Amino acid sequence: MINPYIKSLKSEKTESGILYGQFLINSLRSGQGITIGNLLRRVLLGDLGGISITAIRIAGVRDEFSIITGVREDILEILLNLKGIVLKSEIQTPQYGRLKIQGPAVVTANLIQLPPNLEIINPNHYIATISTTNFLEIEFKFEYGTGYKLAGQTFQPKSDEFLQMDAIFMPVQKVDFKIENVYDNKDNIDERLIIDIWTNGSITPEDAILEASQFIVNLFHSIIENKFTDEVKESESENLSNSKDPYTNIAIEELQLSVRAYNCLKRAQINTIGDLLEYSPEKLQELKNFGRKSADEVFMTLKNKLGIILK
Repeated sequence: MINPYIKSLKSEKTESGILYGQFLINSLRSGQGITIGNLLRRVLLGDLGGISITAIRIAGVRDEFSIITGVREDILEILLNLKGIVLKSEIQTPQYGRLKIQGPAVVTANLIQLPPNLEIINPNHYIATISTTNFLEIEFKFEYGTGYKLAGQTFQPKSDEFLQMDAIFMPVQKVDFKIENVYDNKDNIDERLIIDIWTNGSITPEDAILEASQFIVNLFHSIIENKFTDEVKESESENLSNSKDPYTNIAIEELQLSVRAYNCLKRAQINTIGDLLEYSPEKLQELKNFGRKSADEVFMTLKNKLGIILK
């Protein structure tokens, strides 16, 4: 009987705070490598949870077109900078933080006042620059989730409402794997799976692969516990028949495009892969400041990451 085992081959931390790990799963039967690799990759990218900023409230700002006096960045630039803050917490309930600073000053993530159980992984991350003696005051809402969450609303008429933000909760940024054949003296073939994991720093690759494995075990355990049933609810049948393309609601942030291509798509209100697929290649290139180079980048990213080819 073959007993698979896992071994850590590499563990590194980049200057930007990204954690990288390479792992070997050995003693697999022929065909098991692709099955396990695909399953782990999907769970690592889609089912592990994290903390993200989901809404902010800026003192004196009534709408997204307001100007913050004395601050170099506009509101959209500040929102984009805030998306780069990496957070870690064991608490899954909504939490709040606050930033209040008088200029002139360079505002970084370490100036945010946080609850005791919340930690910022990249405290030197840049937010904005105040060039005068004015105050900048921001209140933050932090939430736990999986995958991504699109902003449900923009600024409300009342100034005490929060501005909702697109949030990416996924702590694992990238997963690659490859399969190698191993031959013994009798020409029997086993497989070994080599898997590479990059995280945003809020979780180690070791913990990520263990958490993903436990998720898979729990999933199949629940199937075994529930066993088989011949009854199918009418609503479940409708949901099965009306299932949509799994890529439709993926945020374009997951494509990790260049700043130019990303900004052009967002200005055109293209927020998800579903929105993007509504555009033909010719129509995409008609977008303002979206040239052939940006179009080629989008086409290649869709093909390499999701296997989608725009015709």
